[in-house]
Amino acid sequence: MTDRILANGIRTAYELSGDDTRPVVVLSHHLGTHYRIWDSQVEVLSQSFRVLRYDIRGHGETEIADAPYTIEMLGEDVTSLLDALDIQCAHFVGASLGGFIGQWLGARAPSRIERLVLANTAPWRGPPAGWDARIAMVREEGIGSVVEASVDRWFTPEFVSRDRRSVDAIVEMLRDTSVEGYTGCCAAIRDLDLRPSASVIAAPTLVVVGSEDQATPPSDSDWLVRHIPRATSVTLPAAHMANIEAADAFTAAIARFLSNDGD
Repeated sequence: MTDRILANGIRTAYELSGDDTRPVVVLSHHLGTHYRIWDSQVEVLSQSFRVLRYDIRGHGETEIADAPYTIEMLGEDVTSLLDALDIQCAHFVGASLGGFIGQWLGARAPSRIERLVLANTAPWRGPPAGWDARIAMVREEGIGSVVEASVDRWFTPEFVSRDRRSVDAIVEMLRDTSVEGYTGCCAAIRDLDLRPSASVIAAPTLVVVGSEDQATPPSDSDWLVRHIPRATSVTLPAAHMANIEAADAFTAAIARFLSNDGD
C-alpha cells in the first residue's frame, strides 16, 4: 500500500513492508520507472528486512517539483525520508539512477548507510551533450520518443522475446513518467561526477554487474570495485535491468550480502 509523507519539501510516495523490528533496506529505482520495479525482490527481502521502497522525485506518485534536479537534491530526498520515518540507519540498494544516489549517500551521509548495493550503475555518465540532447528531445516530443531506445538498452533481445509481459510493464512505467520528472533527473545525471568521492565510501559495498549491460557497461562497475575500498562484485547474465532480467539471482545475491554473509 502506497503512503505519502513530506520529505525535503515534497510529498514522497513510499511503501514499507515487513516486520518493523527488522533492519531497514531502502530500494531506489531506475530513471523512468517507479518503486514497483522492485516487486520481484520484496517478498524475499521482507522475510529478513523491513523494506522501504520509494518513488524518486518526479517519478511514480512522488511530487514532481520544479526541475532541474541535482544528485545532492536526490540524496537529500532519501535522508529526509529516513528522518520523516524515524529511521536512523539503513541498508541501501540502488539501481542505475538509484545507484548514483547510493554513491552520493555512501560518501556524503555515511552514518545513514550500513551496507550499500550499487546495481547497473556508474560513477559518471557524461559527456553532457548527450543528456542535453535527450532532455531537448523529450521536452519537444514527449516520453514516447525514448521508449524504443530505452528497451534496447535495458534488456537483452533474448529476454524481450522470452518475457514480453515484464518488458511491457516497464515500458508502461516509462510512459507514465512525467516529462518534468524525467528531464529533471536527466539533468542530475548529466551534471554529476562521483569519481572524486568514491574512495571515501566506507560502507561494505556490493556492485551488481549486468554482463550484457550497454548503458552502464561492466567497465564502469570494474571502476567502482577498484575505487570503493570495501567493494566486491557479482556479475549476472542480464543487460541494464538485472533485477528484472535475472530477478532470482539478483535477489539471492543482495540478500546474502545484506545478511552480512561476507563483504
